[in-house]
Amino acid sequence: MNDRILVGLDGSAESIAAAHWAAREALLRGVPLQLVHAEEWSTPLDIPVATGDVRRHWSQALLSEAADELRTRHRELDVDIRSFDGKPAAMLAAAAAGASMIVLGSRGLGTVTGFVLGSVGMAVIQATVRPVVMVRASEDTAPHPDGRHTSRDVVVGVDISGPCDALLAFAFEEAARRACALHVRLSWSMPPLVGYGAAYDPRVHAQLEMSAKGSLEDVLKPWRDKYPAVDVTSRANAGHASTELLDATSEAGLIVVGRRIRRSSIGTHIGPVTHAVLHHSKAPVAVIAHE
Repeated sequence: MNDRILVGLDGSAESIAAAHWAAREALLRGVPLQLVHAEEWSTPLDIPVATGDVRRHWSQALLSEAADELRTRHRELDVDIRSFDGKPAAMLAAAAAGASMIVLGSRGLGTVTGFVLGSVGMAVIQATVRPVVMVRASEDTAPHPDGRHTSRDVVVGVDISGPCDALLAFAFEEAARRACALHVRLSWSMPPLVGYGAAYDPRVHAQLEMSAKGSLEDVLKPWRDKYPAVDVTSRANAGHASTELLDATSEAGLIVVGRRIRRSSIGTHIGPVTHAVLHHSKAPVAVIAHE
């Protein structure tokens, strides 16, 4: 199964919401959905632990029940289930090698623990170059006409000081599939000597803003040409990128942010803007790995 959407399921409200979001996305893309449960069963000291058969039965029941619910709601959906015994993050990342997307609940209470607390969500994002979407349980309370995604728009935050084609490709394709508008946000910082106090010069500010907007439009032009049906709005503001993106989350159907691929195991793999958006976004967040 080389083109599918994989969702990590642990039975929590967040992972169930992620499964429903992933089902809608699979229908939108016309690809199968795979529900995966991964668990490392361990026990401290001499506390009895369930046998392998009991564990497998529980995992299969969890996956089968969720799959049946999704098939009932979306009769045209192709759903597959699979369970693993091992470290959840490693198992999910390995299982997603042939997938087009991984979807996780952002505050799961079981195996797929919440990204805000680190653990599995953080590890999966760091371990794979596939797009990872984090979904909150509240997403299932939003109206979804005809069993599809909400009609809210897609928002993408870009940094044009480096390559951002991967983010724009994902964001434009997603907006085209959803037939919704795409809002591109660029935030930039004022040089210290012209941005504060008595040194502030509104003319310099205006020139810098015009330059940033022009550079952003240059980056967007080939994408506008490639996706002429997508209604694109762009904005370049001086300020904090995370604040700009979080201001848009209450009205967005999806927030798209990036993370740079790091070959070294040392240091953070997720930048501060993406980190902040994942912590505080009300909308589902897609994290796109890029060079």
